[in-house]
Amino acid sequence: MTAELEKINPYFMQLVLSLQAAAMQHMGKVMNQMSGKIERDLMMAQTTIDMLSMIESKTKGNLTEEENKLMTHILYELRLNFVDESKKTEEPESEKNSDTNTEENQKDSNSGSTDNNQKEE
Repeated sequence: MTAELEKINPYFMQLVLSLQAAAMQHMGKVMNQMSGKIERDLMMAQTTIDMLSMIESKTKGNLTEEENKLMTHILYELRLNFVDESKKTEEPESEKNSDTNTEENQKDSNSGSTDNNQKEE
């Protein structure tokens, strides 16, 4: 493993890893170190992934085998996570409304039964 890391330019690795961390933060996978909160901004996550993809295409043929593996792995991981997070935000409105309606119906039925019990007494 150490021999492989020696074949990766440390500046290149730091650049790629910092962009990966930023994308993961934008997807809400890790906490924002400044605010201490989990924040999601999928548009910024997509932009960061696109920047890494652009770096991959612009450096094609100029990377060592290990640098190429690092870039390929990170992009694969980020794209899978992005698809996963995108699906979470694309929950159909009908499902959201049915959940809300069910909760409201339960509250109404519970409060209605209390009112009826009080009237009977």
